[in-house]
Amino acid sequence: MQIHQLSVTYQSEQDRLLLRVSSTGGEEMRLWLTRRLMVALWPLLNKLQTEQLLRHEAGGAALADTDEELRRMLTEFRKEEFLQKADFDTPYQDKPNLPLGSDPLVVTDVDAAPLANGRLRLSFNERATVAGGDKPRGFQVEMDQRLTQGFLHLLEQALARSQWREPFAAPTQRVAEGGEADALGERPRYLN
Repeated sequence: MQIHQLSVTYQSEQDRLLLRVSSTGGEEMRLWLTRRLMVALWPLLNKLQTEQLLRHEAGGAALADTDEELRRMLTEFRKEEFLQKADFDTPYQDKPNLPLGSDPLVVTDVDAAPLANGRLRLSFNERATVAGGDKPRGFQVEMDQRLTQGFLHLLEQALARSQWREPFAAPTQRVAEGGEADALGERPRYLN
């Protein structure tokens, strides 16, 4: 499947993320991503994306043994570079052909594998019991670096709208309402 557009939106009435993937052939795959799934998937996708970006740098092999801060800075630079070239302004166009059906696939597990050609393969699967049928549904896609970064950016925006703060937000020092975190960075204590 050749991807034409991606859309990730938070659906508050479902408390899920709706991922829509349209192909150049006029097909659209609809998938529900739950908070439970994203708790495990988000760190994995970020790790794989970082590895994907660093592996294709000019000195990629040498970067494997460098300082973590240098790797993080280089990764952030590449992410920004991809985002500047991405098109997030074109509205998503609905496709009439829905091979998985009109009901979105409720993703129960994702298999993520980096490929030798630098692409990332994602297999989205739904157990049969979730769909209420006997046959499990699934969908597989391969993404290059640019598409992977765009996908993660859309996910990040939807996660921010979802207000599923933990554990998607970067760790920061939390301050309780009317209180302060202690010097060791421990969680604030709430008094009722």
